[in-house]
Amino acid sequence: MTSAPTISTVGELRASGHVQKHLRQEIRDNLLDALREGRDPWPGLHGFEDTVIPQLERALIAGHDIVLLGERGQGKTRLLRTMVGLLDEWTPVISGSELGEHPYDPITHASQAAAATYGDDLRISWKHRDERYAEKLATPDTSVADLIGDVDPMKVAEGRSLGDPETIHFGLIPRSHRGIVAINELPDLAERIQVAMLNVMEERDIQIRGYVLRLPLDVLVVASANPEDYTNRGRIITPLKDRFGAEIRTHYPTVLEDEVAVIRQEAELVADVPDYLIEVLARFTRNLRESSSVDQRSGVSARFSIAGAETIAAAALHRATVQGEPEAVARVVDLETAVDVLGGKIEFESGEEGREAEVLTHLLRTATAETVRHHFRGIDFGLLVDAIESGAMVTTGEQVTARDFLTGLPVLGESELYDDVCDRLGATTDGARAGAIELALEGLYLARKIGKDTDGSETIYG
Repeated sequence: MTSAPTISTVGELRASGHVQKHLRQEIRDNLLDALREGRDPWPGLHGFEDTVIPQLERALIAGHDIVLLGERGQGKTRLLRTMVGLLDEWTPVISGSELGEHPYDPITHASQAAAATYGDDLRISWKHRDERYAEKLATPDTSVADLIGDVDPMKVAEGRSLGDPETIHFGLIPRSHRGIVAINELPDLAERIQVAMLNVMEERDIQIRGYVLRLPLDVLVVASANPEDYTNRGRIITPLKDRFGAEIRTHYPTVLEDEVAVIRQEAELVADVPDYLIEVLARFTRNLRESSSVDQRSGVSARFSIAGAETIAAAALHRATVQGEPEAVARVVDLETAVDVLGGKIEFESGEEGREAEVLTHLLRTATAETVRHHFRGIDFGLLVDAIESGAMVTTGEQVTARDFLTGLPVLGESELYDDVCDRLGATTDGARAGAIELALEGLYLARKIGKDTDGSETIYG
């Protein structure tokens, strides 16, 4: 954030050559400047480059209000909040104005009176773009007063008459004048509340309890909704849908790399989680989205894999703390801890009652096997399989340290197998090497080359 300009009066503002821009023109110019200069106006968004983003940019250039439709965890709210970056960093407002009006264009009675009284000496302040974004989670108890406004009984009690426009307490949308107002889960708004938005969306003014009050609001209304909400919890009434200039469908990442990038970006990890484990979680999430056992109308949120990464990182830190390991590194054995706690984030089909854990375990194993094939293709594990078939056993588990695990591996003579496995995954420390070899053992088990027995917190490959 740069420092706010030092200009403090309307006269100084005019002398500086400042030109007023309406909100849509401001957004359009800043977006076109970014595209012209090759800057990315949508940092932190993955997988939308060829689908959602072009539609959104066209809508903003056209000056349309926008509704984003998509299942949970597709990045709708993040996309809405990123629009703030298209506003000017600092914009002038009349000091003390309730709606943050531009000094050249006061719209409330109080600001107009102040402008007439002080002229070029009218005091101005500067508003940062972050303050020009307002967000409201639509809930069934949201009222017209919350969004539009109502008569303020305290102002009436102070002696003002009911017909005085200054008795009005403005709601969220008028207070977002010259800014962006976002309404999350729009269908959850009661239909009568949606009706109150019709004038704001089309005529750009507000009506409060019969007051003759025409405020030419300059706001961009954006909203998010789940497509299922049209028929389940509620719906967007037809006249309001008609007033949105653009309806854009979002989606989950279509390629694995974008799924991994989202997890890496959003997860707050308390321990080292190697890339291949993030890949397993990403594949696991994608398998769930394709499974006939999962209710795809509800979707499988990106928060599922993010929470999974955070869980296995916590398991690694727990083990390192209890066992006195010098470093906390997540391993394959920690993946099961994620399955234990993430099941409640998935909506299963009604016919799968009682099989939830079985479905999750199967799809996690599938994701693990896919990751093993991707990274270890071409490596000959024959010597390791022979050693285990000859009676060698490898013990691991949630509380088995990396050093103990590596010490318990069967000796393979002059073979460089373990080094090859670790090199494929870039594993150099004890924790990373233990995790890499665990992945190989789990792959052999899933390929039915070796056996596995889980007893409490211990897992034995043999």
